[in-house]
Amino acid sequence: MSAFRAALRISRRDAARAKGRSALIMVMIGLPVLLITGLLTLSQTTNLSARDELPSRLGPVADAVVYAHLRRTPITQEPAGRFGDQPQTGARPPGWTTAEVTALTGGRLLPFHQYTTEARLPAGFGRVDLLEIDLRDPLGTGVRPLVRGRHPATPQEIAVTPALLDAGVTVGSTLQVSRSGEPKRVVGVVEHPNRPGISEVVALYDSVRPPEGTWRGPGWLADTPAPVTWQDVKRLNRAGVRVASRAVVESPRTDAFDAGSSRPDQRLWTAIAVLLVVTQTVLLAGPAFAVGLRRRGRELATIAAQGGSPRHLRTIVLADGLLLGGAAALIGAALGVGAGAIAEAVAARYLDWTSGPPDIPWWQVLGVAALGLVSALVAAMAPAAGAARQSPAQVLAGRAAKARERVGVPVLGLVLVLLGVAMMFTVASRNDLGVVASATVTLFGLIALTPWLVARTGRLAARLPLPARLSIRDGARHRARTASAVAAVMAATMGAVTVGIAYHTTYAERREESRPAAPEGTLVVYGQSADDHVWSEVRAAMRERLPAATFVPGLAAVDDQGRELATFLRSPADGTSSPYYGSPFDLPITGDARLLALLQGRRDPSAEAALAAGRAVVFDPRLISDGALDVTVQGGEDADGVPIRIPAVRAGAAQAGQGGAVIPASALKKAGFETAERRLYATLPQPVPDQLEPDLQALAIGAAVVVIDDDSDEQYALMLGALLAAAVILVLGGTFAATGLAAADMRRDLDILSAVGGRPLTRRLVVAAQAGYIAGLGAVTGLVAGLVTATAMTQGLRTARVSGGLAMPWPFLAVLVLGLPLLAALLAGAFTRTRPAPARRVA
Repeated sequence: MSAFRAALRISRRDAARAKGRSALIMVMIGLPVLLITGLLTLSQTTNLSARDELPSRLGPVADAVVYAHLRRTPITQEPAGRFGDQPQTGARPPGWTTAEVTALTGGRLLPFHQYTTEARLPAGFGRVDLLEIDLRDPLGTGVRPLVRGRHPATPQEIAVTPALLDAGVTVGSTLQVSRSGEPKRVVGVVEHPNRPGISEVVALYDSVRPPEGTWRGPGWLADTPAPVTWQDVKRLNRAGVRVASRAVVESPRTDAFDAGSSRPDQRLWTAIAVLLVVTQTVLLAGPAFAVGLRRRGRELATIAAQGGSPRHLRTIVLADGLLLGGAAALIGAALGVGAGAIAEAVAARYLDWTSGPPDIPWWQVLGVAALGLVSALVAAMAPAAGAARQSPAQVLAGRAAKARERVGVPVLGLVLVLLGVAMMFTVASRNDLGVVASATVTLFGLIALTPWLVARTGRLAARLPLPARLSIRDGARHRARTASAVAAVMAATMGAVTVGIAYHTTYAERREESRPAAPEGTLVVYGQSADDHVWSEVRAAMRERLPAATFVPGLAAVDDQGRELATFLRSPADGTSSPYYGSPFDLPITGDARLLALLQGRRDPSAEAALAAGRAVVFDPRLISDGALDVTVQGGEDADGVPIRIPAVRAGAAQAGQGGAVIPASALKKAGFETAERRLYATLPQPVPDQLEPDLQALAIGAAVVVIDDDSDEQYALMLGALLAAAVILVLGGTFAATGLAAADMRRDLDILSAVGGRPLTRRLVVAAQAGYIAGLGAVTGLVAGLVTATAMTQGLRTARVSGGLAMPWPFLAVLVLGLPLLAALLAGAFTRTRPAPARRVA
């Protein structure tokens, strides 16, 4: 123990002297610990259990909450009563009454409605949650705690949450809830116990007139004579209602259900993620420990010369890992818990995430901290073994110790690579978890092969210029140090290439399949439950605000009150899937020759003739089946809609990626539907003002303005940019750590180079070549491995349906494989010290 304490003292003093290196090691180890513990704290606090949700569902007083469904058939529910399955058969019966539910439960009830509606905010109508309940009743105590003012006392009063205050609502002002409702006075501010960022309005029961056809989610808080047991819940389920009972939620039954509701493969995902993080940490921190060993070579050699055994030298180096790793793990865990709590508070308030009591998974946090410590010790093992093998006489004389490294092919690494690739393509069609697990096996095989690859590349240096020749041969001589950094770069590149190619392939497929129904840049104004009078106001408002635009009208099927009926594309009759259309205006368009010309970007006499003859003009040939287009109009008593089959012809659109179709009004009239103008289209000569849509919505005329523009390019660039940023951090971190070690090892060679007339530029080029060699070899190896993994992953996800199977993001790969090594070389050369160190002589 005295030797161990001495080793700790030596390590502490060395860490204080080499502050920069110590900070680098601590960051390499502590950053993954910080990230993982932060995510664990964030996840644990935001993933609420049924017990955590009790305050917002039942408050502190109610014994149960009863929810009505559309039918009165038996319900199958989980213990917490958060959801339930009910057969949707037969005619829809009248809704449950409070008296009927009172007879079932035998207690006092407080009815409530809970649903989503719209409120007229200062910026226009926006979606809000609405809770209609009398919070003054003792049963409603604590369901929405009062923050300011008072609870609503009359049907003309409401309370709001803080998120609506951020949107411009003030206490004392009025707020119109739902487009058909009357303005109500805001008398208080309440808070949702589990969603601090929710935009919610609280009103008295049945005081807001909802839009016609709105399902208001009726429910009742219940105060029962005795606790509601699981048998009582099953009895009420058979009657056709869903129940959340305080007694059941607080019982072990619900806790066991919550614990078992996670995905079966979640633990395997976690294990793989932890394994990869620890591996990357070891690969990055290993060279940093080796840098310390090289810089402390004389100190350790002196200890050995004074009688220190190899075991003592190993203990000193491992003490570095214990001291720095332990400090980094503890600091990372503490900062991670704090960062997770802060992130949860910000996300809950401003992103409307669920939020419960601060919940720190202490055992998991301690486990992550222990993994950080283990990573540090593992990273220090190789330098510790090297310290025990070094010759004190050679080190004190300033001569590098001769490396004793095998050059043979690592059979285990080769076997793991072949096994991983075989497993990857075997399980590719089953699930992505199998692909990731197989790729992990392949990665460890490649890590085992990396020293052999480094040794083989050293033989290629003979014909290279002097700086590159010196750097590559030095890297080949010190394979352990070089291979660790190359493997770290390879792992980062492999992950970035795999995700980048898989994401780009999916993106390319979506671009091919998802086709907007109008050219990009087209302004579309469409009515939201607008009748003839409202639509006339829409038309007048648009012409007033955009006088330079030329609007082309579009038609829609309408009901007896003049309100629009939704029209959808149907899957072709041959059973193949129709393309994806993701927004309200990506639907079949009804119009005349003027609208057809706008969508085609030109006049097409043959298409105009077909439209006039009652045929649909289709821009996407996949929509045509047996010479016809299938659409559905949601109208009448049939909930599934009325199917219509329209003869169709194919025509060219204004843009290559455009889809959709134009259907004649005569086809809708033939099916028994009336049509009316409910769309405006225009190609604008200038950008649309940002305030245009809020202005229209503030008029309460029920219209929305959209410019058809594909924002997937922005999301695509953001995703690849995030991948590239992560790769930059890992690649440059591993490269610079290894380059610093290489520069320390090569200092004597560089000093000799300067002594015989070498210029400072040559010294910089040697170090730059070392960085470029490490980053380049790792990037190329990672590229090959990433291509194989991406091929298997896209095969498993069934997304490789574009030409060639894979869609390659060439600019991203070029920056990753060519740009990053070049950047590493430039930065390493720019920050290299060019002044030679004075030589020490031993008599």
